[in-house]
Amino acid sequence: MIARTLETAVHGRYLYEDRGQERLLVGFHGYAETAEIHMAELERIPGIERWSMASIQALHPFYTRSGSIVASWMTKLDRELAVADNIAYVRRVLASLPAPRTLVFAGFSQGATMAARAAAHAGPAAGLILLGGDIPPDIHDDPQATLPPLLLARGERDEWYTEEKFKKDLSYLEGKTPFTTCVFAGGHEWTDTFRDAAGKFLETF
Repeated sequence: MIARTLETAVHGRYLYEDRGQERLLVGFHGYAETAEIHMAELERIPGIERWSMASIQALHPFYTRSGSIVASWMTKLDRELAVADNIAYVRRVLASLPAPRTLVFAGFSQGATMAARAAAHAGPAAGLILLGGDIPPDIHDDPQATLPPLLLARGERDEWYTEEKFKKDLSYLEGKTPFTTCVFAGGHEWTDTFRDAAGKFLETF
């Protein structure tokens, strides 16, 4: 038996809040979340009223046990193809929106890895915000990949984005791009401490 793959068209969905073409923040939700959940978190960042926002939903929806519809960005199966599909998807979303003067990507958990890929491959990003998720191996291992100035954040009790992963990312970033960090009291979650740090980061643009 031979396993084969083929390319096919699917429809993605995203939310957009238009607040002018000066600045655009594009966000990526975590595993088993939705674009609505992520947009609600972005809305709580101080100073966000200065930014247009897009929240992109992953292409792989599924039901939770309670019957809610959520989504996932990818699995290990055919990972390289999924990465390429997702980058192409983000590029199409950006092409559908008014081109901003300043573009920043943000992601939480599994969405943080997607935000990093988007910043490296999908658009001329001015900044990047990563919460509770690591810079993926396909960027670590690609000498051609570059990232913009970024904010890297984790909770002290985060059991997914561990201190070991955090330190590995810090080592990778050293000397490659300016970055700031936010380590807060908490777990794998959004907190007011992180939101304040994200707001201050966005103030620089």
